[in-house]
This record gives sequence, C-alpha cells and structure tokens, in this order.
Amino acid sequence: MTYPFRLLAAASLLLTAAAAAPPDKITTEQLIARLSSAIDKLQTLRCTVKANERLATNSYQQVRTQMKLTFAPQRVYLRNHKGIEVLWVQGQNDGDAWVYPNSFPYVTLNLDPNGSVMRKNQHHSILDAGYGVIADLIRAAPQRSDAYRRSFRYAGDTTVQGRPCYLLRSDFPQFKYVSYKPEKPETPAQVADRFGCGEFRVLERNKLSIGESIPAGRTLQVPNGYGRRTIVCVDQKLMLPLAVSVWDDKGLFESFEFQNVVANQPIPAAEFSKEYKEYKF
Repeated sequence: MTYPFRLLAAASLLLTAAAAAPPDKITTEQLIARLSSAIDKLQTLRCTVKANERLATNSYQQVRTQMKLTFAPQRVYLRNHKGIEVLWVQGQNDGDAWVYPNSFPYVTLNLDPNGSVMRKNQHHSILDAGYGVIADLIRAAPQRSDAYRRSFRYAGDTTVQGRPCYLLRSDFPQFKYVSYKPEKPETPAQVADRFGCGEFRVLERNKLSIGESIPAGRTLQVPNGYGRRTIVCVDQKLMLPLAVSVWDDKGLFESFEFQNVVANQPIPAAEFSKEYKEYKF
C-alpha cells in the first residue's frame, strides 16, 4: 500500500499551507456557520474515505472505505479495501450491524456498532461515519469548556483534489491531559462527550474497555480538547470537508481525506438491504 505515505505527506502540506495569511473573503463565523449548515442539511452522502489513525502502539492504521449514508432514517453501508462490508439500518436487526468479514468462515455476523469487537483499534463508531465527528468539533455543547471550539479560525485557501477549499484551523497549545473524577458512574463515551476529546484516548490513557462503568471518584486522565492543532479543508462549492488532520501532544493523531463526494443525491433503498445483489452478506 502506498496511500498511507500520501496521507502523512498531505497532512504536512496542510500544516504548511495553513500558515499563510488569509485573503479577506470570508469570516471565521461565516465559514463555521456555512459548514455546520451544509452538514445539517445532508440527506444522503456517497464518498470514499482514506483514514489514517494512530493506534495505542503509536503505529498507524490506514483504511480506505467506500461509504453510502442516509440520515433520516440513518442508514450506513461501508466497504473497505480488505473487502469487509458493514450495513447498519436504524430500527433493524435489534440495533446490530450486519458485518461480512471477507475471511474464514465467510459468514455474516451481527455485531453491536458500539461494541468492543467493532470498535477495536477504531477511533470512531460506524455511526459517526461521514461528518458527524467534524460537526461535533465545531459546535458548542453546554457540558464542555468552549475554549477548543473558539480556537478555530479561517486561515486562508488551498486546493484539495483539484478543488478550491477554505482552510479552517484550530491552534490549541493548551492541549493537555487533566485529572477528572466522576461524581457518579459514567462510561468512557460519557466522559469523552463531557470533554469533547474523543473516546479513543480516554480508553487508551486509562486502560478502559468500551462501555465500562467507571465508578464515582476514580481519577481519570482526560484530554481537555480534541487536539493541539486541527485543520479542516472545506470545499468552497459543497461547503463540506475534503480533508481533516488532527495533531496532539504525540504528533499526528488522525487524518481523513474524503474523495468523490456526492451529497444529497437519491440512493435507492435497495442499497441499504443485506439482500442487495452487489453485497456479500
């Protein structure tokens, strides 16, 4: 595979490009508002995502995934470069996803999308596929400190995949791990939501398991924001992200590149059925 190296190179280029002074053409507030609105108005999405995520071993996992999504109701179909297929449809299969592992014994599994099997070595749940994580980063939440969200600034323009993009950049040098003691039992997901830091690092730093009940009074080490530096490249026509890179205290934490983005075009309901002729479920 060669694309992991391109992803790392692209992240470095974004970091360099974002240092340029922005032309006076759009304000930070306008950019964030238009980005949020475009994500909120998504009804369907097709795209290919190249993900590069740092694991607990400090190595990187690179995955290329084809996605089809609808949002009301929420339906998710994914197929990665290893031939693994995932289908999740709101209100079906008792909340589980159908998973075809493309390996022995070649049978379809029913798995909890937020369970330990599907979340192993994954920064995010399949239910966050698309732009859910990005939307969460730029929106205020009453239970969180607003410092990280307010650190985003319009930082100029760049080109991604031959398309003009706005650069939205967060510099948050005060990023660090802070001590936190739950006043009542909480799960890692609830702690992550409280701090807006993402669940993966809460699990990693505190040696917790997905869904584990953390007792009241236990001291945790939790990031006080999502990253030390975050760069989002927003397509100037679609107003949707084409690339996202996040750095923390250890370096590059994760990067995502969204290719062949098709938004709000009808997707036949049959393509969210496990019996669809092109799938192997």
